[in-house]
Amino acid sequence: MQKIIISSLLLTQFSPSLQAQVITDEQAVTLPETVVTATRSDTPKDELATATTVYTRKDIERLQVRTLPDLLKGSLGLDIAQTGGYGQPTSSFLRGTNSDHVLVLMDGIKIGSATAGTTPYELIPIDQIERVEIVRGPQSSLYGSEAIGGVIQIFTRKGKHDDNKPHVTLNAGGGSYNTAQTNGTVSGQLDNNWYNLGVSELNTQGFRPLPSNTSGIVSNQGDYQNTGINARVGHRFSNQGELEAFFMHSQGTNNFSSTYAGSPDNSAFVNQVVGLTGNTDLSDNWHSTLTLGQSMDNQDYLLSNGSLNSTINTTRWNASWLNKIRINEDHQLTAGADYRLDQVDSDTVYQKNSRYDAGIFTELHSHILDNHFINASIRGDKNEAFGDYVTGNLGWRYNSTFGISPFASFGNAFKAPNFNDLYWPSAYGYSGNPNLKPEESRSFEAGIAGNQTWMQWELRAYHTNIDQLIAYSSSQPYNINKAQIEGIEAQASTDWLGFHHSLNLNLLDPINQSTGQRLQRRTDKILSYDLSRTLGVVDLGAKIIAQGSRPDIYYNPTTYTQSPVDLHGFVTVDLRAAWHVNKNWMLSAKLNNLLNEIYQTAYPYNTPDRNFFVSIHYNN
Repeated sequence: MQKIIISSLLLTQFSPSLQAQVITDEQAVTLPETVVTATRSDTPKDELATATTVYTRKDIERLQVRTLPDLLKGSLGLDIAQTGGYGQPTSSFLRGTNSDHVLVLMDGIKIGSATAGTTPYELIPIDQIERVEIVRGPQSSLYGSEAIGGVIQIFTRKGKHDDNKPHVTLNAGGGSYNTAQTNGTVSGQLDNNWYNLGVSELNTQGFRPLPSNTSGIVSNQGDYQNTGINARVGHRFSNQGELEAFFMHSQGTNNFSSTYAGSPDNSAFVNQVVGLTGNTDLSDNWHSTLTLGQSMDNQDYLLSNGSLNSTINTTRWNASWLNKIRINEDHQLTAGADYRLDQVDSDTVYQKNSRYDAGIFTELHSHILDNHFINASIRGDKNEAFGDYVTGNLGWRYNSTFGISPFASFGNAFKAPNFNDLYWPSAYGYSGNPNLKPEESRSFEAGIAGNQTWMQWELRAYHTNIDQLIAYSSSQPYNINKAQIEGIEAQASTDWLGFHHSLNLNLLDPINQSTGQRLQRRTDKILSYDLSRTLGVVDLGAKIIAQGSRPDIYYNPTTYTQSPVDLHGFVTVDLRAAWHVNKNWMLSAKLNNLLNEIYQTAYPYNTPDRNFFVSIHYNN
């Protein structure tokens, strides 16, 4: 693995002819000129010090990914660990931070479990996604809790509404593990009204992620079923104000292998987001947006005989008021307020089942001198569980006339303890601690980017300290751990010899300062390379992901002991092809894990072996 990384670095540094071959996933697709999540308003990407990655609907279809975790794998700065195949629990480590240090939004509304503090990426149907924005680095100064590692925002399907006729898409396919996937959308515009309706279905028999003789653990097949629906309707008024309602719902069943004998090994889930947003110009230089929404994460855990074992339902209410004020051509002020209410409904009796967080924030985006850009933001939060917290962020970028852009930023962030940490009842052998304080971080990063006609590239280095990390001692959580994370992110892009190339490189040193060891389940190096080319009506592509080893812990359910394990590094190769039969019809096929690599990202769960998927697509 180290040879692979070193060889790649040498090639990009010392070979001019081969240097033109490197490109990133971000650059392998046509990036939008603006991003939303980095400032909570449309801002040109090249005016920001913030690190961002954007995937559009075209990227999802080009890469032929079947799930959201598959889309996120290989993204710059993001490490994905999964306990099996389709629908199995997934963790995301953004810049080496914990899996609950990432704020996940859907159409501006906070989603995920309020009890566990994480997001079930594996249950979000990718067929209902229009766009994904990944912002790396601390973002609490704009969003509040959880944004220590960054923010992932998912935008649901909007469809086409640029004329007064309906647009229809239909897709159907199947592949390994008896997997079948279908989806369809209809969208359009009627005068000043627009609409979109989409449905999707994924069924798979899956595979056994654990050997049948794994000590004390039930090894199930991994059957998974997910039905999704997405709806959106909007209206534009005569004063150019807009009102839009949106809805995303997915539900299904999941068979997993992470339980003791006699414990639940199936779940029935419901994930839902519903929202209403309105925006208008209050004056020539003042644009205001109000968003109201609710997200739900419901889980019913079932025994093998189908009887109910336990229920955990969480609901998150969201209200946001955002104001974009144009001071003049060079200065724009964004100011707003958020209110969030988390509620838990469970047959596990928590000490407390609701809490609120209210925050106010402001952000200034300024163009000064010649081509210098400044972004400064500050936010104050009042949380019912622990009181007040203030965060800030400052970023600078300079775009020179030579196409070279240095940049730097500094920010702090925090993560509020989840309901399990605070209020878990003591009757289960361990208990929550209502006196916990928020985990908090300080981060600094600097880098340089280049935008030449023959290559686009970027290099970043960052340093993060996290204090008051929550860890268990004597069956109760306390703020007793610390972590230090240092990393380098490199990316580049070009077209060469008719091919489009991409390269992402993550080098990471995430250390638990309490033990001196690397943080659990995190690799220290990831190399992702993507190659694509269009030959007439045929699109061809390949993707290579190489990762180093990662530490994990094996919990023995028989002896109730734990021991460290080391998961070896691996290299996977995926191939894809698409044939455009005509302007409406397309056939596509993908072969995953060509080399049939046997590897793990979470012990002791295996990952998919060599597998394929073929599909047919209609788009009018």
